[in-house]
Amino acid sequence: MKVTRIAYSARLNPGKYAALVEQARRLGRVRSEVWQRYGSILAVGSGLRDRQVRDRWLADGIHALFGVLANAWKETVRDAMADIGANMEAAKVEVRRAISRRTNDPAERKRMFTALQADQWASDPFLARQMRKHWKRGRNRTHDQIVVRADKYNTAVDGRGRLWLAIPGLEPRKMVRIPLSTTVAPTGTLRLILRSGRVEVHYQIDAAQMRSSQRPCGDRRLGVDKGYTEALTDSDGQPHGAGLGVLLSSESDRLKERNRRRAKLRSIANNAALRGDHAKAHRIKVNNLGTVKRDRQAARHRARVRTEIFTAVHEVVDEAGTVIAEDLTKRFTGRKKLPKNINRRLAAWTKGVTAEALKSVSERRGSALVPVNAAYTSQTCHRCGRFGRRSGDRFRCTCCGVVWQADVNAAINILHRAGDPDIALHTPHHKVKQILQDRTDRHRTRLPVQDSSPATAGRRANYPNGSATSNE
Repeated sequence: MKVTRIAYSARLNPGKYAALVEQARRLGRVRSEVWQRYGSILAVGSGLRDRQVRDRWLADGIHALFGVLANAWKETVRDAMADIGANMEAAKVEVRRAISRRTNDPAERKRMFTALQADQWASDPFLARQMRKHWKRGRNRTHDQIVVRADKYNTAVDGRGRLWLAIPGLEPRKMVRIPLSTTVAPTGTLRLILRSGRVEVHYQIDAAQMRSSQRPCGDRRLGVDKGYTEALTDSDGQPHGAGLGVLLSSESDRLKERNRRRAKLRSIANNAALRGDHAKAHRIKVNNLGTVKRDRQAARHRARVRTEIFTAVHEVVDEAGTVIAEDLTKRFTGRKKLPKNINRRLAAWTKGVTAEALKSVSERRGSALVPVNAAYTSQTCHRCGRFGRRSGDRFRCTCCGVVWQADVNAAINILHRAGDPDIALHTPHHKVKQILQDRTDRHRTRLPVQDSSPATAGRRANYPNGSATSNE
């Protein structure tokens, strides 16, 4: 398994950065040309490969129009063709769903799936129509990246212990030396991303080489529920990543205030421009409405959030050899209209980072990650299975009267959902609700008539009242 690491430049010379920007701009033209010529059904979908594209460009002399070195544009072509292929594979996911909806015949499904996998869908009218529907012609918007092959750069440490990365420039045999803020030399193919005067060096390493991958996983079986206040809550009632909610809320409030001030300054600049005072408008835009500081603050916030979430997942895997979690790849929609402040905070929720952390850490440390259908796990009582009412971090069962911690109740339901024979991973939510309701009805019909008999009173005494609170 490979994981991506990022090294950053440190106090890079502005002249070097300008040279890298020019090289990235020219390579962006290469990407645009690849997408324009081969980003359609007749290119990658017909089996065309990046080496064939490079041979065509060399034969036709197209490569001479870009003004970059041969290895630079060849690696860019390879990277762009890989992006087109990934775009096509994303469309195939939707086509597979369309196949499942179209027919229930196993033989016909297998035929269509096989043709789709082998890129032989152009001859099938249904598959060709679906691919044209879901695979839209793409467009390149990447003009700030440089891909460097593993044998085309070198690293060196100077007398002060600073690590330098030397990559090819626009002229043959002239390298651009970049100081890095790390002492660990990058390896393999590099992807340089230029952002706000700084260079990000992305590279991949083997996950087995990481110290965190050497930590053994536990031997228990835990269900986990994602949250906003805490990153995860397990089925034992233990919260993990308790600082996530404070981190997200403080950043959301800070952005609200900052954007309010920037909007006021932008209005002043626009009014100044309307009056003809373009010098004032220019001063405000240059000195007060820039993006360098904003982007760096956003990058630091993303790094803190990822650290908090990955630390929480590592804590779970320390205890569990099997982690049962809801399928975080699905989109969640709600009918309830929430206030703007809550919507803004939830917009910064890190569902994707949580899914990435669960998958990455589980694979690296050898634990099993079991995704389950989490429909209504936060709305049903794990003890009796009936629907209840959730308010904030409290869940009240209207049948047995217990008040549970809401995330703990959901985590226990997720743990039980892994062995549910009736609710599969992709069972629609309305069917899940019907299954749960049918179970509740069957359970209710087996109960004796509710009256004031001593037996009934004794049974009711076994349940705590509505004021009780449990964190089981």
